[in-house]
Amino acid sequence: MTEASKDPLYTILRSKREVTRLQILVEIAEHQPAVRQQEIADKLGVTPQAVSEYIRELADDGMVSAHGRGRYDVTRTGIEWVLQNAEALETYARHIRRDVIQQVSTWTAIAAENLKEGTEVGVYMKDGWLYASRSPQSATGVVVMDARTGEDVGVTRLNGIIDHTEGIVHVCKVPRIQRGGSRKVRKDRLPDVIRLGGIVAAVGLEAYIALLQAGRRPDMFFGAREGVIEAAFHGLDCVIFIVDEEFTDFLKRLEGVGLSYQIHDLIAS
Repeated sequence: MTEASKDPLYTILRSKREVTRLQILVEIAEHQPAVRQQEIADKLGVTPQAVSEYIRELADDGMVSAHGRGRYDVTRTGIEWVLQNAEALETYARHIRRDVIQQVSTWTAIAAENLKEGTEVGVYMKDGWLYASRSPQSATGVVVMDARTGEDVGVTRLNGIIDHTEGIVHVCKVPRIQRGGSRKVRKDRLPDVIRLGGIVAAVGLEAYIALLQAGRRPDMFFGAREGVIEAAFHGLDCVIFIVDEEFTDFLKRLEGVGLSYQIHDLIAS
């Protein structure tokens, strides 16, 4: 027998039979002593006859004890076998998450300075963009290529947490045309509200016209709702002028994704 074949991880991953045995033991442990073989069969996608045969084998191997029809317990031997395989699977999953995926996942950042392949860099957010530089940061990685200042650069082996604060969304209601449209917006207050955000968006033609009349072409119009949410997640404060029939649903969307917002009343009486 090879060393690999003695490894529980090697056994459990290469043998469908061993995987099924493990699943059945877990099901028995969860529902003991009253075990319904039909339910186990439905859950695992096998026949009740197969489940019955597996349970008989597990009992012969000393992993399950039977106490009359349909009543079973997992023995200490069975529990130790489940734990051994569960720990092997957990270790393998941790290896995939921490070592494999982290190694192959490549983030795209802007080079804040000239960088050489293999350089360890600090990774940080600024004005909604991800940057990489040689200065220390709360998150670090390794660049995978040479890059000049301002170029896009790949960063792998990302560790730590990127220091980042989500933006605030300033929401301004604009009436639909039936209720006055842009004519009902207080133009005198628009400049002060516009200055609150790095991104200005409009939803509805009435909102778009109100901004144009204030001398500000919106940064976003088509797809503005999701665009504002994306920008706020990247740390940008945003101002969105939105028609009244979309107003409530948009606030619910912000609450659903956990973004902070402020409401500004710009409707003239």
